Amino acid sequence: MSKQQITRSPIDDSVYVTRELATQEQIEQTLSKAKLAQKDWRKTSIKDRQAICNKMVECFVANQDEIAEQLCWMMGRPIKYASGEVSGMAERASHMIEIAETALADEKIADKPGFTRYIKREPLGVAFVVAPWNYPYLTAINAIIPAIMSGNSVVLKHSAQTPLCAEQLFKAFEKAELPEGVFQYLHLSHTDTEAIIKSPSIDYVAFTGSVAGGEMVERASSGRFIGVGLELGGKDAAYVRADADLDYAVETCIDGAYFNSGQSCCGVERIYVAEPIFDEFVEKAIKLVNQYQLGRSDDPETTLGPLVKPSAADFVRSQINDAIKLGAVAHIDSKSFPLDKDGSCYLAPQLLTNVDHTMRIMTEESFGPVVGIMKVSNDEEAIGLINDSEFGLTASVFSADIATATSIGEQLDVGTFFVNRCDYLDPALAWVGVKNSGRGCTLSSIGYHSLTRPKSFHLKTEI
Repeated sequence: MSKQQITRSPIDDSVYVTRELATQEQIEQTLSKAKLAQKDWRKTSIKDRQAICNKMVECFVANQDEIAEQLCWMMGRPIKYASGEVSGMAERASHMIEIAETALADEKIADKPGFTRYIKREPLGVAFVVAPWNYPYLTAINAIIPAIMSGNSVVLKHSAQTPLCAEQLFKAFEKAELPEGVFQYLHLSHTDTEAIIKSPSIDYVAFTGSVAGGEMVERASSGRFIGVGLELGGKDAAYVRADADLDYAVETCIDGAYFNSGQSCCGVERIYVAEPIFDEFVEKAIKLVNQYQLGRSDDPETTLGPLVKPSAADFVRSQINDAIKLGAVAHIDSKSFPLDKDGSCYLAPQLLTNVDHTMRIMTEESFGPVVGIMKVSNDEEAIGLINDSEFGLTASVFSADIATATSIGEQLDVGTFFVNRCDYLDPALAWVGVKNSGRGCTLSSIGYHSLTRPKSFHLKTEI
């Protein structure tokens, strides 16, 4: 008997998408087709792969309006911002396509009389990509493009909240005339997802999601000796030094904290501010947060949409309430945001002071429109607080002194360090996490290493 996957929109809790979950027969056919298709695809030239992938990007962008509307309804991104994910996806994909020839080039070894030596990068086989709902195209494309450009085939399992994203990507690849079987998708239950990871047909797993989900992937792949890329949680910090451009720092940190309703693995979730400018920073931040318009994401005036599910909003509410009970001060009056109701996806933004690391709000990932702001007396205190976390995805320092800020960054346990910016992925730079933020790497030329294996050629040319 087939089982249905139902996607409810956070806008009004209506059923937006219904899909049949894949049967065992469909799963087996998909994996078999992927393995067969990869044998021919790996023989194609990088130039041919580039042409097809560039065409895919072109076809995808051409459908921008439909994609933006679907994002708005599936996961609550305000419609005025939804198309930004299309352009962001195109930027990342285009960069990874462009650098493929260099990233995958043979590594030549210095001449040795009588020998020719070099190292090739060969595809792994079939990559299984498990993608999340919060940035459904940006996260998925990080693995899909380098996997296909490396000569692998891909099977995509997208979040049950954003199933149409998998279908849009498939449609774009189909229009670009990618050979059948090189890119496929499946709508899957958690049980079948885990079973596929265990399948001998899968040669690599790229997972983006929760720490608990990452633990499942590691358990399921254990003993198979395959590569696993995990992009997991974050509790990313910003530190505003006394010499920072205050207005710029406030604007950037607040946008980094509340964009996408705070539902970003690299969003700013805690801010440390130098004591001399703390009060002014908080005052300006409160004023800016109060300018957000909480509303339906299909309303063009909305700047803060609903969270993805009522349970997600209630989780953040519980963090806020717990912090207040422990002495935190809430600066935003939720009554100014009438849609905010217990049990609803709609949650007013909140800004808390008088917080510390005994509170969940400063240590536990929130994934919502809330940020705690702490006063610090010096760089050393800020460094200690930033590193006092189970996560290590990104951190930001705002300062006019680039050298000192960079020195601070060298002492932080994170995968990406920013100065005077935050919450951004540059496709030319490696995207990595440390501690519970995951392991492995996507983007940049280094991102190709996970999706290929080195093969050494040692040729004795004189006998």
